[in-house]
Amino acid sequence: MNLTVQSDYAFRTLMYLAVRDPQGSTIQEISEHYGISRGHLMVIVHRLGTLGFLETTRGRGGGIKLARAKSSIFLDEILLATEPGFDLVECYRGDANRCLITTPCRLRGVLDEALEAWMSVLRKYSLADLVEGNPALVHLMKLPGVDQVGRKPSRRTRVAGQALQMPSRITHRRRHEVDH
Repeated sequence: MNLTVQSDYAFRTLMYLAVRDPQGSTIQEISEHYGISRGHLMVIVHRLGTLGFLETTRGRGGGIKLARAKSSIFLDEILLATEPGFDLVECYRGDANRCLITTPCRLRGVLDEALEAWMSVLRKYSLADLVEGNPALVHLMKLPGVDQVGRKPSRRTRVAGQALQMPSRITHRRRHEVDH
């Protein structure tokens, strides 16, 4: 299964902004950072803004930032908002289905189960799970004014030359924990 470029860019944009949170950024800055099309990114940012993931400000001094807390934006939401559909095989396509074995075939049931399991895993993780405690990601983003755990630095600074380490695992956050 391949995700569309739109989903890929949406994930990357939201992760970039989650690292910058609560600061914002610009489409130009994100486009240059990732080396992706500014025009394509404009379409994606507009969609993410319309769907309530981003707060957008037009004009001079404008930009984009997360509209909600990064801990309340779950990966399944992003995927469902950016993927046009999950027609894994022809029998998912309704009127366009020309498969001769659709009625007795059990493949669709198996694929439905697999897709639900996949979405169930994505439902457990938020943007915060991807960026918090991930100094290697923050380092790769090379963002000035943001420390290595994705927060603005406090008065204490880390020891110069400290090695970056990837987090050993991501903490699961469930929707009900965020809502309360």
